Amino acid sequence: MTSRRQLLKSAVLGGGATVVAATAMGSLGAEAAFGAAAPQVEPGTPDPDFAEGRIRSIKDNTLLVLGSNLVFRSIRVVDGTSLWKLGPVGFDQAKPGDGLYARGVRMPDGVLAAESVWLNIINIKGHITNITSEKIHLDHHGKEILCHVVPGRSVAIHSDAPASADLSLLRVGQHVQILGAWRPDTNEADIATVFSPH
Repeated sequence: MTSRRQLLKSAVLGGGATVVAATAMGSLGAEAAFGAAAPQVEPGTPDPDFAEGRIRSIKDNTLLVLGSNLVFRSIRVVDGTSLWKLGPVGFDQAKPGDGLYARGVRMPDGVLAAESVWLNIINIKGHITNITSEKIHLDHHGKEILCHVVPGRSVAIHSDAPASADLSLLRVGQHVQILGAWRPDTNEADIATVFSPH
């Protein structure tokens, strides 16, 4: 059986695109961006199969990304790549200025063939200072983050209960964790999931 990584490598090296959809290969959800462990990387050593930064330009199916370490990386998106931007999206949703995390396979030419790309993903904790039906004002280490409720997309998970679109149980002063999509160059984000301990 061909692994996802082998399939990506053969697709990129062969110059063609794989016909297997990302969902058939086990598309990664947003939570996986922060839960995926780096495979066999020495402590303190950069993971060659991971990249982060902001998109500077897009040419064909390749993203030129400037990392927080001020190093440019090329990330190639193929048919098997899963992309997330508040939910699964197509490659056309990637824009210059977007922040990203990407995991994939480092090719001999240094390009990262992406298995998964998370665009503008945030995972922040804080306490609610104000809440309306459309927005949650979050204090994150003394900075206000304005989190927008997205109808049909935003959900809350209270303790061990299943995800619910009903955010009415959230209260001012409550500590929460928000997974969502940052609006670049602002202090605002769109909510994917609000995790509430109670």
